[in-house]
Amino acid sequence: MKSHSISLIRRFHFHKFRPISPLIHVNYISDAASSSSLSSSSLFSPTRKISTCCRTYGPIKSQFWDNPCRSFNTHVEEPTEISASDKEKIDLEEAFESAETTDEMIRLFKEMELSFEGNELGLSSLKLGLHLDREGEDPEKVLSYADKALKSFDGDGIKPNLLVAMALQLMGSANYGLKRFSDSLGYLNRANRILVKLEADEDNVVEDVRPVLHAVQLELANVKNAMGRREEAIENLKKSLEIKEMTFEEDSKEMGVANRGLADAYVAVLNFNEALPYALKALEIHKKELGNNSAEVAQDRRLLGVIYSGLEQHDKALEQNRLSQRVLKNWGMKLELIRAEVDAANMKVALGKYEEAIDILKSVVEQTEKDSEMRAMVYISMSKALVNQQKFADSKKCLEFACEILEKKETASPVEVAEAYSEVAMQYESMNEFEIAISLLQKTLSILEKLPQEQHSEGSVSARIGWLLLFSGRVSQAVPYLESAAERLKESFGAKHFGVGYVYNNLGAAYLELGRPQSAAQMFAVAKDIMDVSLGPNHVDSIDACQNLSKAYAGMGNYNLAVEFQQRVIDAWDNHGQSAKDEMKEAKRLLEELRLKARGGVSTNKLLTKALPLPKTGHS
Repeated sequence: MKSHSISLIRRFHFHKFRPISPLIHVNYISDAASSSSLSSSSLFSPTRKISTCCRTYGPIKSQFWDNPCRSFNTHVEEPTEISASDKEKIDLEEAFESAETTDEMIRLFKEMELSFEGNELGLSSLKLGLHLDREGEDPEKVLSYADKALKSFDGDGIKPNLLVAMALQLMGSANYGLKRFSDSLGYLNRANRILVKLEADEDNVVEDVRPVLHAVQLELANVKNAMGRREEAIENLKKSLEIKEMTFEEDSKEMGVANRGLADAYVAVLNFNEALPYALKALEIHKKELGNNSAEVAQDRRLLGVIYSGLEQHDKALEQNRLSQRVLKNWGMKLELIRAEVDAANMKVALGKYEEAIDILKSVVEQTEKDSEMRAMVYISMSKALVNQQKFADSKKCLEFACEILEKKETASPVEVAEAYSEVAMQYESMNEFEIAISLLQKTLSILEKLPQEQHSEGSVSARIGWLLLFSGRVSQAVPYLESAAERLKESFGAKHFGVGYVYNNLGAAYLELGRPQSAAQMFAVAKDIMDVSLGPNHVDSIDACQNLSKAYAGMGNYNLAVEFQQRVIDAWDNHGQSAKDEMKEAKRLLEELRLKARGGVSTNKLLTKALPLPKTGHS
């Protein structure tokens, strides 16, 4: 019976969560302003209505804003005579509203700053900031306008309102672009609190609040993913999906994209069972709305291929891949087609069809550009097939070719190169070339340490280095890597994720090896609790953790507790029937020796008090 082991942790990192762009409808700022209680001098002229916006909430459309009674007019009474200075302001406002280019908007805003009081420019600041954000302009510039808007709306004595929330969202987005993730999170959390209160307040129109709340949820998901807090990000994506469900038809294209986004997020934390229904729903919607030959359907099928591979249903994965390739060929999407063919080859390897996989890859490599990242990935996939055929020399040549390409790409594509180095290290592990694998993983770690948004990947790589050092007998060197991995993975995936349990189990093994049985028992206890929750108490790795806990208590001389946990091991193996008869025999032997010790019987040197790390396998 084989254990899942550290090979699962290998797969934590590098699943790329695609940041989702929150979008705002064209007329939203004006309607938000009219639904709030703010007024800003001449910005609220009866002749003026903001007609263009900026960060479009895209699919959440005009059903939120079609009420004709909500015209943008907050003047109590139009003055009978307009002074020259007021007319100049009105002319500037109208020119700003009709500006068609970014440069023109910025120029007119600067002129307005000379004529208006600072707190009169809140709406224009917000509009310009959102426009720049949508256009992908310098986040520092976006931040300056967002700050002006927030200061205008968020003064003393002003009740938090929709415009404050919109300005806070823009502050969060700009800080996200500057990789100031903690600052971004603070602004977005405050925006979220305001919007939740506004949504619950019966005096507010929920159709006004929900588009902004939807955008904030997506921004929160992006920021938390960048911080490695992927489990938390999923909750924000769920909330955004709930908001869309209140807005769109059940089978609309927008609902298909939202369901696929949530499935993708679950794949990022290796929760394939949760991902599957959302991916299937996305496929169902897109087939109905767009037909079998749409690019959206191809994307859905490729994601389903990943999910079925994660569930080890490789035949289903291949079928989805085949159908996806058919669509990609029809659309002439060459690069995506090459990726799909490489995916298919990897699925063939998982099914033991090595020659078929190699034939696919030989064909694909000719389609890739020399020194391209894609060619490097083809060499790595070919190496996997060759390793499984025990053709180690040929496999190493492929890996050497891949590394030669990757070294040239480290600066331009650090995340992709780090992912590839990690895959190369995995192949060297398979050939028991631990020194080379450790060296490559350390190189990977040095790249990831410079990328704050890759904390989850950093934790995964640290866990693998720690495991390899532990497995090769360098226990004291392994401990700091494992300790670092435990903290980073816990922050990224949550304290009860099974991968965190594996790291704690290996950390316990290291402490036991170093003669620290009490520390080992603490780590094994944490590992067992996590695995019982995430995998179930009868999973083979949960049983291993329980076995290790028994050994740790035996090492401490606490034989009564050691007997108690050894009995739990036997009870768990009993649920596996005849498939675990060898494990059951060994577990019973250890129990008898522990009982002898507990009764103070004759000492024996046969009792094992050393825990080894979970064995390395290719299973996931």
